[in-house]
Amino acid sequence: MMRHNLPEDAWRKSSHSPDNGGNCIETQPTDDHRVAVSDSKARALGAHTFAPGPWQTFVTAVSEGTL
Repeated sequence: MMRHNLPEDAWRKSSHSPDNGGNCIETQPTDDHRVAVSDSKARALGAHTFAPGPWQTFVTAVSEGTL
């Protein structure tokens, strides 16, 4: 699902993203309790949104190195 017009001040940068202008993803909660994920360098393209359960499964898999 794509979402546009999310509040600019609600984005939170991943703690794993470098500060050197490299690959950065940002997340923010949505009003309908989903997680919006966007490229910090291309927010104008919108964001993909995910239900909390699948998003947490993805984050856990990345953290554990199983993905």
